[in-house]
Order: sequence, then C-alpha cells, then structure tokens
Amino acid sequence: MRKLFGTDGIRGLAGEYPLNEHTTFAIGQALGQHLLKVRPHARVVIGQDTRQSSEWIANSVARGLMSLGIGIESAGVMTTPGVAYLARTGDFAAGIVVSASHNPWQDNGIKVFGHDGYKLADEIELEIEREIFAHLEENGAAEHVAEIRTLPGNSSLRESYIEWLVYSVTEDLSNLKVMVDCANGAATPIAHEVFRRCGVDAAFINDVPDGRNINLNCGALHPELIASRVQQGNSESHLKRYALGITFDGDADRALFCDDEGKIVNGDAVLLLAARSMKQQGTLTNNVVVATTMSNMGLEIALRHSGIDMLRAPVGDKYVLEEMQKSGAVLSGEQSGHIIFRDGDATTGDGLLTAIRVMAKMSRTEHTLAELVADLKVFPQTIRNIRVFEKKPFEQVPEIAHAIRTAETELDGDGRIVVRYSGTEALARVMVEAESEQKMRRLTDMVADAIQKTLGS
Repeated sequence: MRKLFGTDGIRGLAGEYPLNEHTTFAIGQALGQHLLKVRPHARVVIGQDTRQSSEWIANSVARGLMSLGIGIESAGVMTTPGVAYLARTGDFAAGIVVSASHNPWQDNGIKVFGHDGYKLADEIELEIEREIFAHLEENGAAEHVAEIRTLPGNSSLRESYIEWLVYSVTEDLSNLKVMVDCANGAATPIAHEVFRRCGVDAAFINDVPDGRNINLNCGALHPELIASRVQQGNSESHLKRYALGITFDGDADRALFCDDEGKIVNGDAVLLLAARSMKQQGTLTNNVVVATTMSNMGLEIALRHSGIDMLRAPVGDKYVLEEMQKSGAVLSGEQSGHIIFRDGDATTGDGLLTAIRVMAKMSRTEHTLAELVADLKVFPQTIRNIRVFEKKPFEQVPEIAHAIRTAETELDGDGRIVVRYSGTEALARVMVEAESEQKMRRLTDMVADAIQKTLGS
C-alpha cells in the first residue's frame, strides 16, 4: 500500500514532511533511479504553479534528479495539463508538476507524468516510494540540499503548449465576450495569450498571483464569484454582453462556467454539451462517455435521451482514465470541471482546452450556453465533508454501515448515496441525490452524523 502517493501525487503542507527539502531531494533521486532503468540519459521537464513554495520544491526535486545525471528543463509557471503535453510531445522521459491544485497556498504537491503524458501506474509509484524511503535512511541529514539554485524557465516550452491550444480552434471566436477567473494560479501567464490569439474579447480577474492568493476566495472552488461578476457586468452594460464566465483552479486542469445570466454550469453540464457535440461530429467513439460516481443522475438520463451511454468510475482522473482505456471512450468528465478529451490527444483534464471547446460549440451553433444545456434536469444533490482522524473502511464501522444501508433502502433506486474518503485530504465525503430536497438533506444528515460520531476529528 502506498504511503506517500495519493490519487493525485504526493501532497501535504509545504516545508513539512514529505514536502521538506530533505524528502523532496530524495523524491528526485528515487524518480531518477526509476527513469534511468527505462531510458539512459533521461531528461525531465518541470513546471510549477504560483505558490510561494513551488519554486524551492521544484528546485529541490531537480537537484535530486541532477545528482544522478538526469537532464532538467524548466517550463517555469505552467499548468498541470501543460506539463503533461510537454512530457508526451517532447524528448522527455517524464514531466513533473509542483502544485496542490485547488488546495490553499500553504499546501503543495508533486505530480509525475510519464513520457506518454499519463500519471504513473500505482505499482510504479509504489516502487518509487520504496526508493524514497531507502534514500532517506541512507542520506541521513539533508546536507545535499543546503544550496538550491533557481532553474530558469524555458519560454519556448510554454509557447509550444500555447500553440497547440490555439491551433485546435477552427471556429471564429471573435464574436464572444467572456470573463475569465485565473484563480491567481498557473493559468495566469497562459490564458491571456491563448484567448488573445483565439480572438476572444476577454476580461480577466484574479490574475495577479502573489504566492499566497492562489485559490483564495476565487477560481473553480468559488464559481459564484465569476457568476456574480458576469451578472453584474451584463446588468450594468448597454454594450456587448458577456456570453459566459470561465473559472479555473490553481493548476488549471479543470474549468467551470456560468452563462450570460450568471447561472453556474458545472462539469456534468459541460460533459453533456461536449458529448453531444462530439457525437454530431462523429468523433464520440462507441457513443460512450465516462463520468464518476459523483455525477448527477440527471446527466445519465439526458445522455441516454441523446443515445449516449454513460459509465461511472471512482473519483480521480487516474481511475477515470483507466475506465476510458478499458471501454475505448474518448471523453470523460467530473462535476468539478475536470474534462478529458482523448480525441484531441489530451491525457489529463485541461481547463483551457475545455474552455476552448465550449466556446467553439457556442460559436458554431450560435446558441447560448444556457440553451445548450437547457434539458439537463438535475436531481437535488448535496455533498457533505466530514474531517476524520482515520480512514477506516466504512463497512468496518457498524454505525456507519447501518446508516448507509438505511439510506440506500429508503432511496430504493429513486436516488443515490455515495460515501467515500478524499484521496488528498483527511475527509469523508457524503453525497446524496434524491427526488426531494427534504429527503436528500435528511439522509445526508443521518450518514454524516454517524461518521462524525465514530471517526470525526
């Protein structure tokens, strides 16, 4: 069982184990050992988000790699999907992203992509973990990382990713006026250029990162902000209206939207829009999409009405990708706005690519975003997070197991309950869908209370 790698790499509080200087150096060494087994004279590309700690963590990992002769190229501030793109299109054995995605600035993380642009398999992560612990035991004190020099970012790497995004656009997007929330994160230096080259009339907010304001009351964690700004802007202006709002998270692997009236459009709705668009264009292989256990029943019903099958995978892009590969699906999505377009050779969620696809569909059909997803009837759904002191299997806790069975019996197919642990935080998540909001909240309270009483921290 892995101790360091979660569903999205290694994550924790920056400066503390396992994200202290000593351990991050050992992570670089262990990864380097693995890469040299696969490819002699390996090179690695490293990108980072805008957190205060991202630069020194990236440099520490790089020193570990360089201690084994691994060549390093820095992309500087770069989105997670941008690094995945560079890993699979460049002469790199791997791509590393230093980011904690949607987490607050105090946290950070290390994600690794193979040369194919996919995150490493669980068994490879386990192998690397063993090497990390061996290096920590062998090295003792952190004398190897006393001096950490800053890696200069290679602007041509960013340019390569920007060009790929821009050249994917065949529609004229100049008729669209949009507002974009960059979450003070990794999208900031890239989104401006992408939207400009695509001819989009874009206004930007939260695009001045200071190392501590990433995701702070903004971005995809707070889509209500872009919704209110678009609504306010359209109510005050008598000129060209905002057609939509777009909001990214800290590493820009996801995007959420709002329509011109300020109504939030989540990943389920975007998945419906994208699936129909691809089916019409003949690019939706097998007429199937992959969603997650958290996706709303309303999405499944709307897709079925369009002749599209929906498969469910556990939450986490790694597991979604596994289901895509198994089923041959080329499109997947999560409510969070993490959408994977395999028809465009993307290997992970890409918020900028998702935004481009949504705008292209609007331009091509001359429909508003609201019109494109109008028939999505969402079942009342709520998600409750409970902080826990341990992640004990729910079936091993009688009170929790009983509460879950009771809820499932009462729903009897007219709704769903999903109870799971977060892969990146000490949280249990309770998701309930039901035909009535009253039943939804009552069942959520019952299960959440059982978790709080038995495992709550």
